Amino acid sequence: MLLCIDIGNTNTVLATFDGDKLVHSWRIKTDARSTADELGLMFRGLLAGDAVEITGVAACSTVPAALRSLRTMLARYYADLPSVIVEPGVRTGVQLAIDNPKEVGADRVVNTLAAYTLYGGPSIVVDFGTTTNFDVISGRGEFLGGAFAPGIEISFDALAARAAQLRKVEATKPRSVIGKNTVECLQAGLYFGFAGQVDRIVERMVEELGEVKAVIATGGLAPLVINECRTITHHEPMITLIGLRMVYERNL
Repeated sequence: MLLCIDIGNTNTVLATFDGDKLVHSWRIKTDARSTADELGLMFRGLLAGDAVEITGVAACSTVPAALRSLRTMLARYYADLPSVIVEPGVRTGVQLAIDNPKEVGADRVVNTLAAYTLYGGPSIVVDFGTTTNFDVISGRGEFLGGAFAPGIEISFDALAARAAQLRKVEATKPRSVIGKNTVECLQAGLYFGFAGQVDRIVERMVEELGEVKAVIATGGLAPLVINECRTITHHEPMITLIGLRMVYERNL
């Protein structure tokens, strides 16, 4: 089976694929201080629980320190397996139609590949993670750029840290947009505010693109707000891992 690894700022997501079928998936906390041996033991422990035999590895990372440890881990624990780390020089089939292609995160590239392959284009991927990323794909599968916004959890954290009489609360949908107490007021502003933010940014992007075939939500926090977002048409939580599988197949 193919092991796909997506190391993000907050979480690391792993999945195994048998051909194009996703078999198992795991989500763990990202720790940029983890050593190669710690990563190797963690990954092997997860895989051992399901007696998974790995035949190849595909990975991407938006955390430079974690990427260094990942490279060492692959060389030490999976040296006999073919592996692909998405970085400049790796064949993805995605043209980067932006000012500086070297600035684009590997996850955005593989999201573009997967979104275009699965849904066609033009399309938009909304990735709800540490930041909320909007990735825009052309009708020819090009990455056109996008937008960044503060993520849901860091916005909750920032309010609690900067406002003396506010505290950190659970990121969840409140019973009403009109909060009856401090907790509900915080939840209402952030929950409905984020949904509105997503819809407005997507609407403006659609105005520039013309008609789009799909607006795909992904990321660990997507389930929290996508039911409130009018513009989201699809939910694919594993789109980055699916894209990693596609990149692996193109290179090996």
